[in-house]
Amino acid sequence: MSTYRIRQGDTLSALASRFKTSVSELARLNKIANPNLIYAGKSLRIPGHDRSDSFEPAKGRSGSGTKGTSGTGRNNGTKSGGQVEESRGASSGQATAAMRKLATAGRAAAMSMGGYNSQGLCATGVSKAIQNAFGFKVWGNGNQIDNNLPRDKFKQVNMSLAEALKIPGMVLTWERTSSAAGSKYGHTAITTGDGRSSVSDFIERNTLGAGGRTGLKIFMPTM
Repeated sequence: MSTYRIRQGDTLSALASRFKTSVSELARLNKIANPNLIYAGKSLRIPGHDRSDSFEPAKGRSGSGTKGTSGTGRNNGTKSGGQVEESRGASSGQATAAMRKLATAGRAAAMSMGGYNSQGLCATGVSKAIQNAFGFKVWGNGNQIDNNLPRDKFKQVNMSLAEALKIPGMVLTWERTSSAAGSKYGHTAITTGDGRSSVSDFIERNTLGAGGRTGLKIFMPTM
């Protein structure tokens, strides 16, 4: 038995996979009532490792004490079978120049198309933003773009929607939404980094409040 210091961005499912155990076993051993909620900075007991195995980070590098979400990683599936990164990649203060560039291009595309009113062309808006930011086009509708994002330029990450919305330039895709068109074509958008809004063919002020969406996947530019 050994311990691991939970870090910002960890999820229980990713840790279970990393240490070759199960979410239920980690939850049982650590008396975690809600496997979807773990806290950075807390120590997690890991079964099946010698006590001499230390997973504790060096002093000064422990978690910040803020809580993580989506501990079971329910949104980490990929249609193409690609691996989901355990790390969430970036916080709002660590966004790369490419991520900020995409967020800016996304807002510009949204304002040039629908402003604050959807035109039903979310994938067109996202594709336009990617082309304006990086010089290449990504084809497909809202629930196809995730498969068409070049994997040498984007990686799928495991995080909650609430956390993704705090980071600029993340690409969001949903398999389905509650509208008639969305049930067929899904939805896609780019985060602005303000913790609430996203952009596609329009600016959606409260993405967290948009209900009826399923099959979320989140991608981060790696250029």
